[in-house]
Amino acid sequence: MTIHLPQGPYEPCATPLGLAPGGAALASRTVFSAAHVVADPYADISPDSPAAVDWDATLAFRRHLWSHGLGVAEAMDTAQRGMGLDWAGAAELIRRSAAEARSVGGAIACGVGTDQLPPGPASLAEVRSAYEEQLALVEGSGAQAILMASRALAAAANGPQDYLETYAHLLRQATEPVVLHWLGPMFDPALDGYWGSADLDAATDIFLQVIAEHPDKVDGIKISLLDAEREIDVRRRLPGGVRCYTGDDFNYPELIAGDERGFSHALLGIFDPLGPLAAHAVRVLDTGDTKGFRELLDPTVELSRHLFQAPTRYYKTGVVFLAWLAGHQDHFTMVGGLQSARSLPHLAKAYELADRLGLFPDPELAESRMRALLTVHGGSR
Repeated sequence: MTIHLPQGPYEPCATPLGLAPGGAALASRTVFSAAHVVADPYADISPDSPAAVDWDATLAFRRHLWSHGLGVAEAMDTAQRGMGLDWAGAAELIRRSAAEARSVGGAIACGVGTDQLPPGPASLAEVRSAYEEQLALVEGSGAQAILMASRALAAAANGPQDYLETYAHLLRQATEPVVLHWLGPMFDPALDGYWGSADLDAATDIFLQVIAEHPDKVDGIKISLLDAEREIDVRRRLPGGVRCYTGDDFNYPELIAGDERGFSHALLGIFDPLGPLAAHAVRVLDTGDTKGFRELLDPTVELSRHLFQAPTRYYKTGVVFLAWLAGHQDHFTMVGGLQSARSLPHLAKAYELADRLGLFPDPELAESRMRALLTVHGGSR
């Protein structure tokens, strides 16, 4: 039956992909999905209140990702870190998810930042101390640490040397190799000029210097700059044994497929809604079938570019919206009220693109929920 979307009439897809959990372990690439959190829609809170999380639904979604063979990147920006989820909520999320990972044998890596610092200027010593507190919690939970870019460090640092010294200090503290994360200003404007320079070439040199000076403490690096050429350049300059995890939600198929000189692993927010399909595609790649891998993932790029369009930091709204349509949660409510961050036309287009890909396990449920949203917005026909 035709559904009238803001962009015009649309005939929903009747054939989901039908990708069941299970299958061989992913072999040729290490793949993490940065996972969203599910809000508690019945919590009586104000916009200034701490996040109210539906823990059962949040952990169930992580089990869904693990069941398809993906790792979970926890308490990252996809989980609304710094956009509705404070450090207290993130710490609880890390503890619960790490325990769940142990119970099911799932891979997990967790974000380490400085977001427990109060608003306002912080000294470099305070930034280091905040990082250390979070690093201790993550490693104490049994998860791998991802050293996230810090707004407080970006504000406190006077130049590249402050970054070199801060990261050297933290890497000496780490008991196991960590993942370094360079999140670009398109994801968080407060991170503009990270690594001590707004010149990306100069910033890249500092980033690589940190890794070169501590290769035994760096498992890999995640680059989220939406710049495929820069990622390839960095990938080719990494010391042996240090992985490159793509965070490029615009160019991930080609970066994961790689070239004659190497490839990227993956740590991606788009693999939240694409989880089963992404895992299936990597299993195809594991057989050496690069063409088949690209045929599966290339068609998803239009959806990803739509979700991550500027202002990119609001991509979380589309991710949670698709989780609701797919039946992974019973509502479209987000912590911090972020469900209002994208327009009805944006969400309707996301529905159409995801439906064309067969991403919804129950297309009728997705259609009925899309119709309900249209009704709420006064646009149902």
